[in-house]
Order: sequence, then structure tokens, then C-alpha cells
Amino acid sequence: MRSGTILVAAGGTGGHLFPAESLAAELGRRGWTVDLATDERADKYGRAFPARAIHIIDSETYRGRSPIAVMRTAWHMIRGLRQSWKLLADVNPAAVVGFGGYPTVPPLLAAVIRHVPTIVHDQNAVMGRANRGLAKHVTRIALSFARTRHADPFAAKCVHTGNPVRDMVIEAATIPYDPPVAGGDFRLLVFGGSQGARFFSDAVPPALALLPADLRARLKLVQQVRAEDMDRTRAALSGLGIEAETAPFFVDLPARIAQAHLVLCRSGASTVGELAVIGRPGLMVPLPHALDQDQAENARVLEEAGGGWTIRQAELTPERLAETLAGFMREPGRLAAAAAAARAQGRPDAVARLADLVEAVAQG
Repeated sequence: MRSGTILVAAGGTGGHLFPAESLAAELGRRGWTVDLATDERADKYGRAFPARAIHIIDSETYRGRSPIAVMRTAWHMIRGLRQSWKLLADVNPAAVVGFGGYPTVPPLLAAVIRHVPTIVHDQNAVMGRANRGLAKHVTRIALSFARTRHADPFAAKCVHTGNPVRDMVIEAATIPYDPPVAGGDFRLLVFGGSQGARFFSDAVPPALALLPADLRARLKLVQQVRAEDMDRTRAALSGLGIEAETAPFFVDLPARIAQAHLVLCRSGASTVGELAVIGRPGLMVPLPHALDQDQAENARVLEEAGGGWTIRQAELTPERLAETLAGFMREPGRLAAAAAAARAQGRPDAVARLADLVEAVAQG
């Protein structure tokens, strides 16, 4: 068993916090104490984070080149750096591990200046901008994808670990895929990442309305819906006679992925990683306005492996979605093959590999 403290830094969305949570749990099992540095959004997504303490660090996402925006970002980053400097003095970590997002920049920079060993982990197939800015300064870089755009200049310090998934994902992965059968229930799960996606509330009910009545009657729908869209979405689904469960956020999402015949989703790194480990086919709609098109690249990797399908949001009309769903419902063999291909891409050992790297860096 080890002893000492590891400081984990992560932006406050699920995409950053979930792999950080997975690492923290593994390090805890190995005898390390873990503290978390994040932003105020962790109140929603990080309540169950297995840390001794959660430290809220000031930061600001870079939002533009106007003088006011630059000054605002600089002010918050300087303030966050001062907070992080004091935090490192108080915690005295053996290493600092960052999981991306601008809230990780102050703790990682403070660690670099104080000569504390550092690792950044990038979840996506395109290295994020915050991680790119830190990459040349940190000790090691852990990657989720063997081929990661923008990582080549730092190849000497890169390690392909995979994207850690939470314990509940590993548990869900023990459930084998149960393909739909002709005339039986068809379990469709729809979600847009930890923050939801209004597009699916707009697109799914009109598409389901176009399904033949016999197929629509088979649907058992679980859909993540933002709170502000809940009433209209529920009314639309109820009017179609569809058995549906809706909520703004599902804390047991991995179990629901395991129960699904098909998942309609965004393609953030955690989503793609969980689909692969659990082994479920995904119809992926990448977030269209992402600066680096990282979700499109994540989806491409899984699609090329045969584990899912990608449709651009601009091309996903109700007619096309209805036609696609009907095709899957009538040809369940395609879903079973994709589920097997997705599982073959899964890296359930990613958290152990990353924890090994953290220990090696922490112990010099």
C-alpha cells in the first residue's frame, strides 16, 4: 500500500470529472489520499467524488480575443494560480494529475513552478486546448486514443492508457448484450452528455411520430431531457402513446446503457469510452459547434471499428432518424454485430494503467 496525496484537477463537467473519479477511486484502493481541484460545476457532477476534500479553484474559459475577454480570462487565471499555489503548499501532493478543461490550468501551472511531478490526461481523439497549452511543461501525457491529433509534438512524453471509466461502468459491462427480437420490446436510450442536449428533445418526438404504428408500439424509451424542455417533450411523447422515462440527468446512466438495445447520443470521450467498455451500439451525433471537432473524431474512431454509426446533426432530420430506427428494429443482427465490435474496442484496464503511470511519476 502507498501513502501520500495525489491532487487531481478536472473541469467541472462529467466528461472531465468521470475519468478523474475513476482514477481517484483506484488510487484510494492503492492507499493514496486524493484531493480534487475543480470549479463550481462540480456541485452537480462531482458530489460523489471519492476525495478527502474538494477545492474550488477560480478559472475562466478562453472565450475570445476582445481586450475585455482577454483581461477577464487573465484575471481569473491569476487568481486561480494564487489559490493553487496556496493549495499545493497546504496539501503537499506527490503528483498533480489534470483531466482537461481550463480549471486545470492554474493547479497544473502552480505544480510545474513548484517542481511537483505532473500528468495531464486527455480524454478525446483531439488534444484539448488547455492540455495543449500545458503539454510542453508537464512530466507525462496520458492519452485515451492511440492516435490523438496534436499529440505528435509531445510523443516522447505520451503514454496510451485509454480513458478510465467508473466502477459502475465496469459493473455494467458484466451484463451481456441482449439483442431485440422480432415483435418484442425495443429499448432506446437517448442522452446528450452530462449537460444534456436540446437537439434531441427537438428531434426525437417528431421522428418517432413517423415510425409505423407497429414499431412505435415496441419502443421503451429512456431520454435525458433538460429541465426547461421537460414539459413539452413529455407531452409530445405522451401524445404518441410511447412508454418513456425522462429526466434531466441519470446518476445510474451506465446501468441504463447496459439495458439498451441502441443508444442515441453525443460522442464525448466518456460516452464513447463507456459504450465501448459496456459493449453497446451507438448512433452518435457529434456536437456540431465544438472548436476542435473532437466529438466527431471520437465517433469516427468507434465507427471505423464497426461499433456504431455517425450522423451529422445537420443531416439528422426526423425522416432520416425514423428511417434509421426502423431499419435497426427490423434488422437486429446489425445491432448485435456493432455491440460486439464496440466491446472489442473497450479498455476496462485503462484506470489501472493510468494509476500505474501516476504512481511511477509520483515516486520518481
